[in-house]
Amino acid sequence: MLQPPHSSLQVADVPHQRTPVRDRDQDAPWHTEAVCRRDEAGLFFAPSKEPTAARLSREEAAKRVCGRCPVMVECREHALLQPEPYGVWGGLTAAERRVVLARRRRRDLELKKAARGTIAAAG
Repeated sequence: MLQPPHSSLQVADVPHQRTPVRDRDQDAPWHTEAVCRRDEAGLFFAPSKEPTAARLSREEAAKRVCGRCPVMVECREHALLQPEPYGVWGGLTAAERRVVLARRRRRDLELKKAARGTIAAAG
């Protein structure tokens, strides 16, 4: 069943509860534990001229893989910090990552404005 993009975004924005401690060599990169390393890369990146219905289905399948990944949060942050322009990373599509980044920018601006207002009121 295909869902509109906004409903999958709402699901993707829900904080995920993960086991915070992993028995991983701290020197090893996070992606060595990524579940997607065992799946085909084609699931996470669109072929050229992919029809919309096929893209949505593929992205939902990729998100299901991400949902069971122990390093999903690290992957998502990597994709947001780079920023990765293509593919599904950390359970988010490129469009969803753009929305998250825009929200973060707005939040940061609001926090800066609030801090300036607090300093001005105190002074």
